[in-house]
Amino acid sequence: MRGRLITLEGGEGAGKSTLLAGLREHFQRVDMDVLTTREPGGTLAGEAIRALVLDPAHRGIAAETELLLMFAARAQLVREVLRPALEAGRWVLCDRFTDASYAYQGGGRGIDVARIAELERIATTDLKPDLTLLLDLPVAAGRARASQRSDADRIETERDDFFERVRATYRARALADPERFCTIDSSQPRDRVLHAAVAAIEALRNGQAHE
Repeated sequence: MRGRLITLEGGEGAGKSTLLAGLREHFQRVDMDVLTTREPGGTLAGEAIRALVLDPAHRGIAAETELLLMFAARAQLVREVLRPALEAGRWVLCDRFTDASYAYQGGGRGIDVARIAELERIATTDLKPDLTLLLDLPVAAGRARASQRSDADRIETERDDFFERVRATYRARALADPERFCTIDSSQPRDRVLHAAVAAIEALRNGQAHE
């Protein structure tokens, strides 16, 4: 039986890394074999691309270059990690996937959706998430959280209006595809966010619709 692909999405500081760690611990406790990975990254080539894309020294990267690099890393992840794991029946938790390109390079940078969709078809060979957990948080709150973690990367240095467009795009995609998306208010305490995410995943396991 094919495994399931669960993606985590959200803006800066939304808590994806924290949730991913919590979900990993949860599935270890229930003895469920789950693979965790991230975008851009997850492979040797992908991590090299991640370092390039996020390095503040590369502020002059064109929007189209950024988009192509993201999909180059994604194409490698799909072929090297995601499809083999899913075909082996494993469940995969991925920190970001194609929705991030629609939000950041589409909504944030203003790249035409049709171009993103074409690259998505090529890079993912039409692989779609079975469930997307969207961690939603006001931009100001997310940026305040992100500023406490470490020095800002190249994308984190963008202005608030950029991140408002990113958030709006994520929310619009969730509204357009409610069967796949589960939107979680990530301003809640961590345990409540984790509980909501686990409930949505358990609903998927049981063949039920998430709330």
